[in-house]
Amino acid sequence: VDFSADYRLGDRGAYEEIYGVKHTSPEITSVYGLPEIHRTDIGGSDLVANPGCYPTGAILALAPLVKNCAIDLGRIVIDSKSGTSGAGKTPSNFTHHPEVASAIRPYKVTDHRHIAEMNQELSLLAGRPVEVNFTPHLIPIPRGIITTCHTFPGDPGIDFLEIYREFYENEPFVRVGVDVPDLRGVLGSNYCDIGLELDRRTGRLVVVSAIDNLTKGASGQAVQNMNIMMDIPETTALENPGLYP
Repeated sequence: VDFSADYRLGDRGAYEEIYGVKHTSPEITSVYGLPEIHRTDIGGSDLVANPGCYPTGAILALAPLVKNCAIDLGRIVIDSKSGTSGAGKTPSNFTHHPEVASAIRPYKVTDHRHIAEMNQELSLLAGRPVEVNFTPHLIPIPRGIITTCHTFPGDPGIDFLEIYREFYENEPFVRVGVDVPDLRGVLGSNYCDIGLELDRRTGRLVVVSAIDNLTKGASGQAVQNMNIMMDIPETTALENPGLYP
């Protein structure tokens, strides 16, 4: 299971353009390690690319709608807010607590490199090109990502909650709720909590996901992928609940 971004993108040329480095082994094939989408392929792979933290929350939030073509695929707006651990542990003014405390900082507002992962996976689900609009924000907490997706369904009368429940009914680490989630329920866990709400005034469907960027967004998802690759129970060592309260 590879934690880097080197094997996440099928288009190695896009990788080189986005990350600004020459790919040293473009001939090696890999599977994008989001089990809820690629479980079968992960099980038969020798190399799994662990997804980025932002794409994990965003793709899981949008997958049921995109797979069912239930929304306008040209009007997807994603807003994510992440704790400072998402930037790694290298000291910098950007993540130094006195600089971050009491502040919310948008960054890479139009060109974050994780956009390519989102577009790749959502396009595969839709069976046609999907381009999302994504802006991340840094917030003064250590860990966690809350992602808010603004979508526009063709038929607001669809039972969207049922679409989500059916899509994720057999997924051990995705919990679909009636209410929108907050981070406290997932911190320290491998769960992704999802909630949605329809704005009947405008027809906008808002989908919110919550993950811990250090577990479902990183190490926990890697263990989940490893379990699948080794053909052992997928939930092994991962069933601990969130840290709240």
